[in-house]
Amino acid sequence: MQVPFLDLTAHHASLRGEIDSAIREVIKSGAFAGGPFVERFEEEFARFCGTFHAVGVGSGTDALWFALLGLGIGSGDEVITVPMTFVATAEAISFCGAKPVFVDIDEETYTMDTEQLEKAITPRTKAIIPVHLYGQTADMDRILEIAKRHNLHVIEDACQAHGAEYKGKKAGSMGIAGCFSFYPGKNLGAFGEAGAIVTSDERLKRNMQVLRDHGQETKYHHSVVGWNGRMDGIQGAILRVKLKRLAPANQARRTLAHLYSELLAPLKQIVAPNEGKDRQHVYHVYAVRVQDRDHVLKRLCERGIGCGVHYPIPIHLQPAYQSLGYKTGDFPVAEQCALEFLSLPMFPELTTVQVERVVQELTQVVSM
Repeated sequence: MQVPFLDLTAHHASLRGEIDSAIREVIKSGAFAGGPFVERFEEEFARFCGTFHAVGVGSGTDALWFALLGLGIGSGDEVITVPMTFVATAEAISFCGAKPVFVDIDEETYTMDTEQLEKAITPRTKAIIPVHLYGQTADMDRILEIAKRHNLHVIEDACQAHGAEYKGKKAGSMGIAGCFSFYPGKNLGAFGEAGAIVTSDERLKRNMQVLRDHGQETKYHHSVVGWNGRMDGIQGAILRVKLKRLAPANQARRTLAHLYSELLAPLKQIVAPNEGKDRQHVYHVYAVRVQDRDHVLKRLCERGIGCGVHYPIPIHLQPAYQSLGYKTGDFPVAEQCALEFLSLPMFPELTTVQVERVVQELTQVVSM
């Protein structure tokens, strides 16, 4: 039996009729760029996240970038984040003209190590971007407390954490803004590129709406230099259909993750993911840690088990960020995890039989 890492065909099978109908409505209306379908999704997604507003944009990268720009962050500023994330987190900071500053991750949750956060703050620091990695929120109480003391903005990178919770609050609702990607493989995925920023700050919402539409406050009146970062109408319509299924899909992921963890518990060679206190993980990725990861990955692929690696090189060691002056050893937890993380198959339609097969093959490979 082969087990795919991700099966979007199975994921969309039961939604096909409703999605087809939604796309036909967009075609009939001709509202392809922004427009009413995006506006309806924005209202529904803001309500889902527990915020007053949502701003639909072209990607998760746009979401991070516009949130920073909307807060006035730019040249000479510093923004603190983590090196264990997709590069877009740092790219958004760089494209504002600001400097990414990294702190290591916590070894239990793989999110920002709040014990190291305050040491990284300088007079140039303007914001903190905690990354809710793999679907688990960072330690938001501690981060918000430190940010308030130093008068810093907190922008949540929730691109992998749609519906995750911290003490009953949804990811994205705790900082001044929360940024989401709707890349197709995400817990809430579009049929292409799309993203959104949620916020309860009226001024920031307005700034981001202007920035995503070429800096226009009204048509052909450009108050600032903006960008083409609008969400497509078809994506908004599709996301509305899928948003209604997000909560049960997340619960299915949690059930599968708990089964994985139970079956993997006897394996001393595997470190299963840990759900932090007061957090509800939504397992966008189920990443275990294993020695000789690349060999294990190769052997599993040979046995028909689809796996992935997120992320093999921390951002501070990427050639694109050599100019920041970081070196190997600066963030040891992130660096060690980058060598050991192995992402196992995880999607809501995964069956218990498939999970058992993955664990069976993994057990054999690591015991050889």
